[in-house]
Amino acid sequence: MSNQKTTSILLIWLLLLLGLSGCASNRTAGGGGTEGQPASAAGGNVTIQFMHLWPAGASPQQNKLVNEIIEQYQSEHPNITIQQEVLENEQYKNKLKILSAANELPDVGVTWAAGFMDPYVKGDLFAPLDDLLDRGLKDQFVPGATDAYAVQGRTYGLPIELNISPIYYNKAIFEKYHLEVPQTYDQFLDVIRTLNDNGVTPIALGNRDRWTGSMWYMYLADRLGGPETLKKAIDRSGTFEDPALIQAAAEIQKLVDMNAFIKGFNGLSNEEGKSVFLNEQAAMFLAGTWEVPNFTSNPDVPQNFKQNVGFFKFPTFAGGKGDINSWVGGPGVGLFVAENSKIKDEAKKFVEYFISKWGAESVSTAGVIPATKVDTSASDLPQLYIDLLDELNNASNLTLFADVQMKWNAAQTHLNMIQALFGEAVTPEQFVKEHEAALQKGD
Repeated sequence: MSNQKTTSILLIWLLLLLGLSGCASNRTAGGGGTEGQPASAAGGNVTIQFMHLWPAGASPQQNKLVNEIIEQYQSEHPNITIQQEVLENEQYKNKLKILSAANELPDVGVTWAAGFMDPYVKGDLFAPLDDLLDRGLKDQFVPGATDAYAVQGRTYGLPIELNISPIYYNKAIFEKYHLEVPQTYDQFLDVIRTLNDNGVTPIALGNRDRWTGSMWYMYLADRLGGPETLKKAIDRSGTFEDPALIQAAAEIQKLVDMNAFIKGFNGLSNEEGKSVFLNEQAAMFLAGTWEVPNFTSNPDVPQNFKQNVGFFKFPTFAGGKGDINSWVGGPGVGLFVAENSKIKDEAKKFVEYFISKWGAESVSTAGVIPATKVDTSASDLPQLYIDLLDELNNASNLTLFADVQMKWNAAQTHLNMIQALFGEAVTPEQFVKEHEAALQKGD
């Protein structure tokens, strides 16, 4: 990210933190009403503004499901119109910050949990949704799924996904070069060497988005220090200068030096990096289970490729404290309702409907692991989905994505340092010192 862009975002965020908690809303409803009036009070027709991050190109199955749910809702509620704005992941995050600074959040939108959500809650921008949980929605969620969306006992977002992050691999490439799925990190390094020796790119990675590289770092931190080391460094019961976190950074740079990743990875977006794997030009790709639809049900992905996709758990490190059943993952994105929406009641009813329908239909339509309980025995699921769902059920630990755990400024330092680490612009020692300084500031 350029310095100019970073500065602009920081200025916007500063305005958000300093000014929004006392702002009175001057936001008009997204259609169907007159200025200054709730749409429902101006004739009965209501337009709900819904902003999300499932474009038809990048997330075709999720996009299809969203549109099906909206069509069903509008059919059952003829006076309601759902107006969508759809953005790619990073564009969405930036747009959300800009809209929040102007106090113009959509009626319903997508958020991440924990540290990402924190400034929006502090700015009184997200409405509490405990009333939806109390009137029956709570029992639909997997136990604990909503915890990361709670702040001081109130729930400000409702998750629609649970994710774990395996290493996907191309079984045909592995078979061609007589490679076994690695159980240990030394075996994993041997796989990388064999692929390089045969002119095959080992790992697809688009690290311009930075959170993609963060997952590699998080797994190494987990396997070396155990799951509590990184968690404690972030929650301040520990330190980021823990030896395991330094060693994890050093291991990242060893991977870079042995050409484990595709050329130019630090300048490629996640979508560009993923396309290398989809085109069978790289043997492995680390990503969350949100990619399962692309590997199972996406009609635009060749069936031959989908038949070749397998996965394995991040290998264990000799002498490390991590468990192979410990995953980077946790609750995925969730829905929020804007506190200053003039049609808050209607927005909440739509969220309640969306959560219920998504949970029931996301399995069969999009191959997504939902945050709500689903009877999978009644669904005809791809084997990849079933295997990953079994792994989720048997997980010993789920570590929430580091940039989501952290508060906003610390998260930006983390992401910037991840890119610098992969680009070998900082040493492992500098990497952890920058993190420790940012986390000590507490913002």
